[in-house]
Amino acid sequence: MTSGGVLRVETHAVRVSPKTLWIFVRVADRDGVAGWGEATLGDPHGHAELAAAIGRLARMPLGARLAAPVDLIADPAAAALARSLPGAAAVSALDQALNDVAARREGVPLAQRLGTPARATVPLYANINRRTLDRAPAGFAASARTAQAAGFAAFKIAPFDGVTPAVAATPEGRRLIEAGLARAAAVRAEIGPHAQLMIDCHWRLTEAAALDVLTAAAGLDLHWLECAVPETPENLPAMRRIREAANRSGVLTAGCETMIGVAGFAPFLDAGVYDVIMPDVKYVGGLQELRRVAEAAAAAGVLCSLHNPSGPVCHAHSIQASAAIGGPARLEHQFDESPLFAGLVDAPPRDFVSPEPSWRMGAGLGIALDAMTIRAHAEAWPSAPAAAS
Repeated sequence: MTSGGVLRVETHAVRVSPKTLWIFVRVADRDGVAGWGEATLGDPHGHAELAAAIGRLARMPLGARLAAPVDLIADPAAAALARSLPGAAAVSALDQALNDVAARREGVPLAQRLGTPARATVPLYANINRRTLDRAPAGFAASARTAQAAGFAAFKIAPFDGVTPAVAATPEGRRLIEAGLARAAAVRAEIGPHAQLMIDCHWRLTEAAALDVLTAAAGLDLHWLECAVPETPENLPAMRRIREAANRSGVLTAGCETMIGVAGFAPFLDAGVYDVIMPDVKYVGGLQELRRVAEAAAAAGVLCSLHNPSGPVCHAHSIQASAAIGGPARLEHQFDESPLFAGLVDAPPRDFVSPEPSWRMGAGLGIALDAMTIRAHAEAWPSAPAAAS
């Protein structure tokens, strides 16, 4: 490895749909080796804070971080930024990109640099929610059919449009929940009895509504129920009761997709509220912190399945990280939201979006983004200053 610090940090925002803006961070060292991270946020209200945090991180002496292991959140200044979701997304994206640079400089896949990969390939499940613009049961079934034809054997939907905890117990809320269950039933009928079906509630339910959903969905053979109620300290006892009820029906519960660091996951692991936790490489605080979260989950007897509903850089990092941490759980894949998912990638590996990709995609992350395609779909974004060497 030749010497050299970080030369430049760039942020690129790509408009995918009215709902989705992918945010990528590119780090280049003084030898021209570039790495990529992703900082996509679900809430656009956090973009100003995210941009400011990336700018602050870019002024740090990032070149010193290329020594193994890259663990940006270990820096007190970075850890202070990572107390909010936009700040954690900035720290996570820079950490991803620095790890990518370091692995490319060593000429090894990122999974190998993170440790001895525990599995050769990473099985995926298809999140078909965002591609499903027709929200009728038939529209969900059509999306499931398309994903199944592409080779997927596990599927996730978010069917409870319009439901909130405030309305869940009202006649309108019950009508909306029944509509969601009809969507789920249509998907189960389409995919057959042997495929896995998961429902993401997006924190829309109350405890009573979640228990009613489990009862009503008894014939759907759910694999898991995800984020049933808001993940707040006062809801921990309710979440534990939902898990117990789900497990009696052979259903798992899953959640914690927006938690930051080991400390963010600890209350949920300690309370035993989930069978599956879902750290996101964009929010968790970096790849080494992700490994620590996975180790804490394993010690608690909880599965770890990475949350991964975003763009191609997050997808590639999630594949590499999932290979490194191992375990039997599938990895999420935002199926067919946009042709830009593969279209942004410069010469994507053959199986990049296959149902069971390999982490052996090349040195580092294994992909890079195409500059011309980024420019063609770019949205204005504040430029991060050049990093200190």
